[in-house]
Amino acid sequence: MLWRLLRAPPTLACGFRGHTRTLERMIPAPEQPPASPPGGTPLDWWRRWWRRLPPSRQDRFATLAPLLSVLLFLSAIAVAITYLRYEELEREQEAVTRDVEYAQQRIRLRLLERQEQLMRLAREVDNKEISADEFEFQAETLISQFPELQAISWVDARRTVQASHASPSAPLSLLRPKGSTMAAAEGDGSFELARDLRQPIYSRPLGEDARQSTLMLQVPLTEQGRFSGTVMGEYSIDGLMRFGMPPEIMARYAVALLDDRGRVLAGNLQSPSAVLRLLPWSPQPLEHEVPVSPVGNGLILKAQGYRTSQDIVGSGFFWVIGALSALTVWMLLGTWRHTRRRVQAQQALMSETNFRRAMENSMLTGMRALDMQGRITYVNPAFCSMTGWTESELVGRTAPFPYWPEDDHEQLAARLEDELNGRSTPGGFEVRVQRRDGSIFDARMYVSPLIDPRGHQTGWMTSMTDITEPKRIREELSASYERFTTVLESLDSAVSVAPLGSDEMLFANKMYRLWFGTRGHGHRQLVDLAGNQPTPSPDNGDAVDAFAGMPTDTLTDAGAENAEVFVEELDRWLEVRTRYLTWVDGRLAQMVIASDITPRRNAEEQAARQAERAQTASRLITMGEMASSVAHELNQPLTAISNYCNGMISRLKEQRISEEDMLAALEKTARQAQRAGQIIQRIRAFVKRSEPNPMPSDVAQMVSNAIELADIELRRHQVRLSPYVAARLPSLMVDPILIEQVLINLLKNAGEAIAQAGRPPGERYIELRVGPRRLDDQEVVEFSVRDSGNGVPAEMIERIYEAFYSTKSEGMGIGLKLCRSIVESHHGRMQVQNIYNGDEVVGCCFSFWIPVQSRLTQEPEPGPSAATSLTDTERAR
Repeated sequence: MLWRLLRAPPTLACGFRGHTRTLERMIPAPEQPPASPPGGTPLDWWRRWWRRLPPSRQDRFATLAPLLSVLLFLSAIAVAITYLRYEELEREQEAVTRDVEYAQQRIRLRLLERQEQLMRLAREVDNKEISADEFEFQAETLISQFPELQAISWVDARRTVQASHASPSAPLSLLRPKGSTMAAAEGDGSFELARDLRQPIYSRPLGEDARQSTLMLQVPLTEQGRFSGTVMGEYSIDGLMRFGMPPEIMARYAVALLDDRGRVLAGNLQSPSAVLRLLPWSPQPLEHEVPVSPVGNGLILKAQGYRTSQDIVGSGFFWVIGALSALTVWMLLGTWRHTRRRVQAQQALMSETNFRRAMENSMLTGMRALDMQGRITYVNPAFCSMTGWTESELVGRTAPFPYWPEDDHEQLAARLEDELNGRSTPGGFEVRVQRRDGSIFDARMYVSPLIDPRGHQTGWMTSMTDITEPKRIREELSASYERFTTVLESLDSAVSVAPLGSDEMLFANKMYRLWFGTRGHGHRQLVDLAGNQPTPSPDNGDAVDAFAGMPTDTLTDAGAENAEVFVEELDRWLEVRTRYLTWVDGRLAQMVIASDITPRRNAEEQAARQAERAQTASRLITMGEMASSVAHELNQPLTAISNYCNGMISRLKEQRISEEDMLAALEKTARQAQRAGQIIQRIRAFVKRSEPNPMPSDVAQMVSNAIELADIELRRHQVRLSPYVAARLPSLMVDPILIEQVLINLLKNAGEAIAQAGRPPGERYIELRVGPRRLDDQEVVEFSVRDSGNGVPAEMIERIYEAFYSTKSEGMGIGLKLCRSIVESHHGRMQVQNIYNGDEVVGCCFSFWIPVQSRLTQEPEPGPSAATSLTDTERAR
C-alpha cells in the first residue's frame, strides 16, 4: 500500500488541496528562498531537500507521516516483546542443556559401574578363580541387584556359551543355554571388535522391536596373552531409562533414548504440534540431545521441555497494541478512499486503452476495418507492414484497393461484395496480395462483423495472415509423401502397419494388396505365424485401450524381430520382420515387412541335402580305408569260433568231452560270436545314412564308440591311444553319430600323421582328452586329440578347412571341412595348433568345443506345424 501511494499521480496526494491538476496550476507557486550555502548541519540539508520537492510530493510525504509513525510504533512493540521472549527461551534452553548433560552423566556412571563389575567378573574367569556354576551364581546376583541387566553370558573364542544367566523378565531371545553357539550376526560386530582391541566394547541397540531393544557389552577374556572369549552383559534400554534417569529430570522434561536412526527406544517425546507457542514467531520447542557415553553415537539421550500454558498477559498486550494500530491505519486510509477510486478508474481506462493499442500494434496478423459502404476505416501496423502502404494512404480508400493485384480485380471485387453482404465463408479464403514494391504473396483472410458497444453493427473486421511459407511447407510435405509412397509401392516386399488389437489397416503397399488384399487378415496372419503379437493385460477389461499401461517406450525402442514362416495360401516362404512404432495419431502400432525367400529356402534345402550326402560319403570312405583292419579284427573272433567248433566235434566223435567242458566251449564260442556281431553293428550304425537327430547323449559313451572303431586302424599303424574322459560330465544335446564321426576322423588323421612322420614305436602315441571348460562365460565340453607327428605346416593351417584341400597325397580334402561343419552346426568351435619343443614341431593338437546348454532341440515329427517355422537344426544344415 505504501508503494502504491508513492507511485500514485499527484492528483491523489493533493486531494485536500484540489481535485485536479488544473487547480494546482492556478495556485501561484511560493517564492523560493535563496539557496543556502553548501554544507551545514543535517537539519539544514533536510530543509534544502524538502524545499526542492514539488508541493504535491510534499503533501504526499506529509500525509504518510502518521501512517509511518503508527507502523514504527507497532514494530517497536513487536521487537521488544520478541526480544524479551527470546531471552526467556535462551535461559530455558540453557536449563534443558544443563539437565540433559546431568542425566547423561548419571547414566554414564551407572554404565561404568556395571562395566567395572563385569570386568571384575572377567578377571576372575581369566584367573580361573570361578567355575561355570559360580559364574552363573554371581551373574544371578548382579542381575537381581541391578534391574537394567537382562542377561550375563560367558562366551568362548568360538562363540560357544560356557555359562549364562538371564533375568526372569528377559525376552526369550536372551535365553542362551549352555553349549549353544551364538550366530555371527549377534552383537553387531562387537564380539570381533572386542577380540581385536582387547577392551570392553558396546554394541549398537539390538532388536527389531524398538521398545524391547537391548544393549550388549563385550568384555574380552585373555588366557596367556591370547583371546579366549568374552563376558557378555546385555542391558535393557527401557530398564536403563527407568532406573538410571534422575526422577526430577523425568518430571520436568519429556525424555527418551534414541538410536542412531532416530527410533525411540525408551521414554516418549512430544510431537512439535503438541508444544504451545506464546507468539506466532516463537522458535521450535525446547529440546537437547547428547550421545550416551561410553556407548557412543549408537545411543542418544534426548529431552524436550513441557509447555502447559501461554503467556496470556504478554501475548494479550501484543494483540491489543496490534489491533489499535490496525484501526489507526484503517482510519488514515479511509480518508483517501474516494479519491483513490476515481484515480483507479482513470488509470484503468488509460491502461486498457494503452494495452489495446499495444496489442494491436504488436500483432503479426494484419487487421483491417471497413464501414458498411466498403471504405477502410482502420488498419494496424502489421497490415501496413505486409502491404507496404502507410495508414494514411489506406484509411478512407474504397475498392479497388492499392494492394489488389491488377489481374485479380474482378475476383477480389466479387469477394468484397460477398463480404459486405455477409456471405463470407467462416473458414476464411485465400487471396493474392500485392506489396507496394510489386511483389506478390499469398494470404488468408477471415471476415467477421464489427459490433459497437450498443450492439449495432458498424462495419466489418478483416484479419489477414501471410501463408506463403506454410503453403510452401505444405507443398513440400505433399511432394515428400508422394515420393515416400512411390518408394514403398515399388518395393518387392509386403509392408503393412496396423494398430495393436484392432482390425484397422493404417497402411499397406502394392505388394501387400497383391498378396492379401486390402483387409487386415494378412497382417494378423503374418504376426501370428511370426509369434510377435503381444498379449493385452487382463486387468483392464473396462478400458477403452486393451493395451493401456504397456511399456510402449520399451517396445518402440526395441529392434526389429525376424522370423521365417510358410504361408500355405501363397505357397511361399516369407521372411517376416516386425517392429513396434508410434503412429502419427499417437497410437501404438506394429509394422510388418514380409519378403519372399522361397528361392533362398530351396537353395538352403538343396545345400543341406548335399551336406548330408557328403557326410555319408565321408563315413563310407573312412570305412573303406579301414576295411583291411576291420577284416583282420573280425578274423580273430571268427577263427576262434571255428577252432572251438572243430575241437568240440573231434572230442564228441571220440566221446572224450564231458558236459561241463562242452558248456564252457559253447560259452566261449558265444562270446566270440557276440564280439563279431558288435563290431559289425557298430560299423553299420556308423555308415548308415540318417537324418541328423539331436538327443541327450552321454559323452563317455560317444568317446567309447569312436575309440572302438578307430582303435582298429590305430593298431594297424602301431599307435598307442591314451584316452582320458573326465568324470560326471553333463549330457550334450547333439547327434551322437556325427560327433563320433568327427572323433574317428581326427583319431584316424592323427594315426596317419604319426605313420607318415616315421616315429619309432616308443614315440607313437595319441592323447584323447575330454573335460569341462568355461569359454566366454559359457559352459562347454572340450574334445582334444594330441598326436606325436610332424604337425601342420604353418602356411597350411589357414587352409586345412577348405573343401578339397588336403595335406596328404591321397587325401580328398573333405574330412576336416565336414568335421568343422558338424561342430559349428552344434554351435561349437574347432581349432588346430602345433606342439613345439623349442623350435622343433613334436606334434599337433586338434580340439573342438560343444556347449552344454545347446540351442539344438530334438526335431518334431513332420506335421502341419513343421511348415511354419525353422528350427536351429534345420538352419545349421
